Amino acid sequence: MGTIRKLFRSRRGAAVAAALPLVMLASCSTGGSTGGGRADDGTVTITMGLFGVMGFEETDLLERYEEENPGIRIEAEVAGDEQTYYTALQTHLAAGSGLKDIQGIEIGRAKEIVDTQAEAFADFSQTPGTDHFLPWKLNQLSTPDGQVLGLGTDIGPMAVCYRRDMFEAAGLPTDREEVAALWEGDWGAYVEVGEEFMANSPDPDLSYMDSSTGLFNAMVYGSSEQFYDAEGELIYQENPVVLEAWELAAEAAGSGMTAALRQYQPEWDPGLANSTFATAVCPAWMLAHISEKAGEANAGNWDIARAPQGANWGGSFLSVVEESPVRDEAMDLVAWLTAPEQQQYIFEQLGNFPSSTEAIESEAVTSTSSAYFNDAPIGEIFGAAAQEIPDEQVLGRKDGTIKDAFGQGLQRIESQGDTPDEAWRATEENIARAVE
Repeated sequence: MGTIRKLFRSRRGAAVAAALPLVMLASCSTGGSTGGGRADDGTVTITMGLFGVMGFEETDLLERYEEENPGIRIEAEVAGDEQTYYTALQTHLAAGSGLKDIQGIEIGRAKEIVDTQAEAFADFSQTPGTDHFLPWKLNQLSTPDGQVLGLGTDIGPMAVCYRRDMFEAAGLPTDREEVAALWEGDWGAYVEVGEEFMANSPDPDLSYMDSSTGLFNAMVYGSSEQFYDAEGELIYQENPVVLEAWELAAEAAGSGMTAALRQYQPEWDPGLANSTFATAVCPAWMLAHISEKAGEANAGNWDIARAPQGANWGGSFLSVVEESPVRDEAMDLVAWLTAPEQQQYIFEQLGNFPSSTEAIESEAVTSTSSAYFNDAPIGEIFGAAAQEIPDEQVLGRKDGTIKDAFGQGLQRIESQGDTPDEAWRATEENIARAVE
């Protein structure tokens, strides 16, 4: 059985790079708009703009590609926060300069890229050997006329990460199957477990969950339709899925059971390091971050249980800028990085779940467990969750922005004392401004 020994490994100072602003690397091209190019000696430099923990800078894959392809040099720059990254990417796209040869695209931005920036990115539809992806994955970044603007890296099947030691102290089960049975089929039951935890935990400073935003996202992303319908019209105000998710998340936000720590915001990492909450709704790609920030001292204290219902939260793509001076070489690199073997490897190393059907079904994935998360069989847990992801996911132009607006709205309840109605009105106003 494959085992993830360590879920985060730094490569070329990734932690330092994550703190850097998204600026253009020194260009080797002769005046092109991207950071890469060809040197006089024939060396090809390919630049990559990434965010979060996508698995390329954190493993040895880029070094391996360089070793297998003499004359190729890869420079990757990582922004820790995707929202900051995407704002910078939009600025560079508008200016037509400052772009990397390869740019990471998060799923919440896919529809906006397809609708407004399709001409900026290369088409992978004729690239050989790309028929191994989940069909709906490539469709998320495809134009109506069949252009494929990027290849999929991971997807985000959901689970619940929980602290065994904190559950035991509160008199709750610690076995992952028994924990999953507490809330099977019902996110409302997940909140009810939180009420029991808060009532029985001997430590009054502990919270049950990090933030209500994770709960909201998990509920919403279990549906085919979320914020938009298939015609591109906003439906969040009438969609019962969104309304139910808001109601339950707002209830949790106002109950005192959350630590009011939005995931991937600056305060969240210290919350992990200082063990201030007992659960976090976690897509597969979050495991690497939790293990890094919670630290070796908490190895084995964290475990993973099935989520109440299946959902896909997040997932990314690698796209190539059409005007890149090394466009063909960059496309070859993207095809290699997203091939089944490399997706399997990243999952084994970091836990990012593959978007390749071939990789998903491989023994390398199905047999993988995580030593950090108490030997949880993450291949089985997230593989089963992936089977529950809706075959069709309707994306909208401002999905990522709307998700952020709901997160900010819930934080108003958690941190500022707003009522759910006040926070909802503020969220509506923020969304209206964002989609104008």
